[in-house]
Amino acid sequence: MVLELKEYKKTVGTKQAKRAVANDEANSVIIAKDADRHVITELINMCKEKNIEIIYVDNMKELGKACGIDVRAASVALLK
Repeated sequence: MVLELKEYKKTVGTKQAKRAVANDEANSVIIAKDADRHVITELINMCKEKNIEIIYVDNMKELGKACGIDVRAASVALLK
C-alpha cells in the first residue's frame, strides 16, 4: 500500500485531481485499480500528456483510508 497520505499536500477525488493536473499543481497522481475506467481515463490521459507520474494502488477503499477519509477514493493528486 501507498504510504500514509494524511501528511502530504494533496487533493482527493478525480475531479479535483484533474484540476490540479490541468493547473500544473500535481507532482504525481495515485489511481485505484478498481476505479471505473470511464471515470479515470481522462485523468490518465492528462497525466501522460504532461509527463506526470501515475502510481496505481489495489483498490479505492485502501486509497481513501490512506488519505484519512472514510469513503473510497478513485484518485488522489499529490501537490507540488
